[in-house]
Amino acid sequence: MSFSAADHGYMARAIRLAEQGLTTATPNPRVGCVLVRAGEVVGEGWHERAGEPHAEVHALRAAGERARGATAYVSLEPCSHHGRTPPCANSLIDAGVARVVAAMTDPNPQVAGRGIQLLTLAGVRAEVGLLEAEARELNVGFVSRMTRGRPWLRLKTAATLDGKTALENGESKWLTGPAARQDVQRWRARACAVLTGSGTVLADDPQMNVRLPGASRQPLRVIVDSRLATPPDARILAGGRVLVACAAAEPDRRAVLEAAGAEVVCLPAAGGRVDLAALMAELGRRGVNELHGEAGATLNGALLEAGLVDEWLAYFAPLVLGHHARGLFDLPALTDMAGRRGFALRDAGLVGGDLRLVLRPTST
Repeated sequence: MSFSAADHGYMARAIRLAEQGLTTATPNPRVGCVLVRAGEVVGEGWHERAGEPHAEVHALRAAGERARGATAYVSLEPCSHHGRTPPCANSLIDAGVARVVAAMTDPNPQVAGRGIQLLTLAGVRAEVGLLEAEARELNVGFVSRMTRGRPWLRLKTAATLDGKTALENGESKWLTGPAARQDVQRWRARACAVLTGSGTVLADDPQMNVRLPGASRQPLRVIVDSRLATPPDARILAGGRVLVACAAAEPDRRAVLEAAGAEVVCLPAAGGRVDLAALMAELGRRGVNELHGEAGATLNGALLEAGLVDEWLAYFAPLVLGHHARGLFDLPALTDMAGRRGFALRDAGLVGGDLRLVLRPTST
């Protein structure tokens, strides 16, 4: 399928519009739409929040009668089912749009090509695949939940150049500088949920919330706490939704945490630990697209060993702490190099005085 330079430009604009829903669209995908007639943009829009109008509806309202005969550039296939809002494919048809270009097919089984089919049957010229990689990257969490039944887990770490996260006594504040810590806030803000372990809660008493000016949404906070060791006065329990995943729900401890406002779910696995794969599936059922992990070496290692880490957001401060300091991942000792874990470097750059790497696991 051949697309013109103008097609590429309008789709890039639609994707930029979709990015405006980066922190608010959850659990829906981030979607942008641009309506063009005779070389002129006559309407555009983006999806902000679940239950509110989709991108196509905003664009059609802006265009009015000028939508008739126009081309719609949409970063995701128009929906074909009744959810909280009517199907966007039908809205485009009713408005008299002549052509629809979608960046990618919707991975939602309720759509999955049906939107394109509806358009085609109605005589609308429908095409898919323009800037698909960029559109897919923007909705990597939604795609993960729709196709794998679990969120996209992005694990964040902060370490020294020799891969240490804290002194032997646990002291860790601060390894990275203010710019890196502010950058982490932006990654938290785009996530549907933030994940940590009870060890981190006990050692650092973190809030694990988004502390950005004008933040309109706080992600769900999830604590992996096999034996319900989280104190009821922990700061993470204050001011927001908290899910505590345990392996053994001792009634009194459960009651104390629930009284403090937490929801407790029991997901036992062998060895008395939380079944992490089951936790990912549970979060998927709850509509979590992107999961941002900030934990210690034990949980980091368990997630990596279970094959659940999709992306590693690694900050490195220009410091050295030495052999006795704490490391990044608690993993079983390797007996040969065949067991090593490889990563592909997706991005690298300076954030203030620190190095930030974005990596994804490879097969070697």
